[in-house]
Amino acid sequence: MLDRSSKEYYIYSMNTLPIEKKVQIITLLVEGNSLRSTSRIADVSINTVTKLLVEVGKACETFHYETVKDLNSTRIQADEIWSFCYSKQKNVTQDMRIGSGDVWTWTAIDADSKLIVSWLVGDRSADSANQFMNDVAGRLSNRVQLTTDGHKAYLSAVAGAFGNDIDYAMLQKQYGNDYDATKAERKYSPAKCIGADKMNITGCPDENHISTSYVERQNLTMRMSIRRFTRLTNAFSKKIENHCHAIALHFVYYNFVKQHKTLRVTPAMAAGITKRFMSIEDIVRLAPIEAPKKRGVYKKKLVS
Repeated sequence: MLDRSSKEYYIYSMNTLPIEKKVQIITLLVEGNSLRSTSRIADVSINTVTKLLVEVGKACETFHYETVKDLNSTRIQADEIWSFCYSKQKNVTQDMRIGSGDVWTWTAIDADSKLIVSWLVGDRSADSANQFMNDVAGRLSNRVQLTTDGHKAYLSAVAGAFGNDIDYAMLQKQYGNDYDATKAERKYSPAKCIGADKMNITGCPDENHISTSYVERQNLTMRMSIRRFTRLTNAFSKKIENHCHAIALHFVYYNFVKQHKTLRVTPAMAAGITKRFMSIEDIVRLAPIEAPKKRGVYKKKLVS
């Protein structure tokens, strides 16, 4: 065990870090631990944890891009989940780094297999909506029914990505204001949903399947599984790049490793993408192993 009293920490390079230690670190991260708690539990430097997150996160993004495609989905639900990087938007100043402020993660889920079809990290603008919907459309091989919330940016984005080849509906929820703003419960409790309007936008969507329940449940899964999404803590992301890497790691783990309790398989298996469970070690091995760096010739200093 590491002697904490000596103030020394193990600092590994990625080509010397044992595979068992890499698996331990990634397991801790996907189970909702922060970078520093992972560092303490795994007895490694926080720089080691961060570097591994970056390398595996990049590999996960590439793996998802190349693997999740040509899907035979029938029902897709889309939503956006809020978080922030470095500082909330109201506290952002001009001298802060690029990417500071509010960050929105757009997600699309297959309502049958529970597979995360696509995600995008950005703002809540029409440009992000267009980019997100084009990616969703590019991963589908047939006509689907799509349900989103009432965010207006979806209207032009869906039309531009799918045209008329989609059954699209919006679910506009209405929330009451029955809390006293002076009470603490107003801050921590969500507003009560008092109704929902179903609006057919394109095609002939089945009214019984106009819902965003599964994608909203996925929002909860993200907040429980990604420490930097936990509200009212200091574990929020400090760099937008690491924020993206953590999200990519989460979704590959969710799609290919984690068994869905109702399906009894992974979402990727339910969607027909793969026939077996992946492991954390499989995810770790997605990242290329660096070759040892050559060291220069050691020259002994002459002491005069």
